[in-house]
Amino acid sequence: MILFSDVALVVLFALLIDAIIGDPPSLWRRVPHPVVWIGRVIAWMEAQGNVPTHPEADRRSAGVFAVIGLVLGAFVIGVTIEGILRLLPLAELWLGVVGAVLIAHKSLHDHVRAVRDALRHDLEVARSAVGMIVGRDTAELEEGGVARAAIESAGESFCDAIAAPVFWFLLLGLPGLLIYKAVNTADSMIGHKDERYGAYGFAAAKLDDAMNYVPARLSALIIAVAGLFALASPIDRTLGVVRADARKHDSPNSGYSEAAFAGVLDVALGGPRAYQGTMIDLPWFNASARSALTHEDVSNALKLLNASTLTLAIGVFAIALVQLAT
Repeated sequence: MILFSDVALVVLFALLIDAIIGDPPSLWRRVPHPVVWIGRVIAWMEAQGNVPTHPEADRRSAGVFAVIGLVLGAFVIGVTIEGILRLLPLAELWLGVVGAVLIAHKSLHDHVRAVRDALRHDLEVARSAVGMIVGRDTAELEEGGVARAAIESAGESFCDAIAAPVFWFLLLGLPGLLIYKAVNTADSMIGHKDERYGAYGFAAAKLDDAMNYVPARLSALIIAVAGLFALASPIDRTLGVVRADARKHDSPNSGYSEAAFAGVLDVALGGPRAYQGTMIDLPWFNASARSALTHEDVSNALKLLNASTLTLAIGVFAIALVQLAT
């Protein structure tokens, strides 16, 4: 928490542990991942409060109270765990271990790499692999569509899975990290603009937008800087694409890191795609750039993802040096 002068060191440990270990499947086959527990709580609350026969105002109110309960629960659990771990020797390391569970660079990298590797040899396997990380229909995607989906997932998820968790971890310690993951999970589960969730999930969607506002814009800057060093991509070109296209996304935040990836890689991302058999006409990012993508573009996206996470870690390291010196 901001009350602790070593919080940046804790976050640095978390980033390092995640980079080395990630999410070991053997562990989470035995014990449910914390996000799974969060999801179960959200599903239980939704079953109690989102009753289709109730008036829309009542369902919206139920959603507000559910989000408040979720945030308070995450805060109490985070404070309790942090308080206990700070009584142990090497407290910063143990806090880093817990934090690493909720930062997903290695997991994201491994999923995107699996798509890239499959694209080199077997399009059908690549379609299946990318279907693990995107919500669109993938069964009929050609190589370019699979590559685009994987790159978009890497770009958008850099904020949700890495930069934003690190931001809230730095700002509010383990409670902040848990609150962010709880709200982000709620948004992914119930923050949809449809008949079932439109009213009940309204509060979750809006709070997720608020919590991602600053991290999304910082993510674009981090990606631009990382792109200069990793792929010799001019920062001004990347930021130009971000300024022109980021707000085309229907989310107030998701377009920033995705547009930054499009700018660094100098490719066109976004565009029409199918969901459950229905084509949705979505805007393009960097529309004038090359749109015929290959596995080599996914390789460059992986380099950019790694470089962006490293750039973020260097920033955290600088903050840790300042904290330790004061």
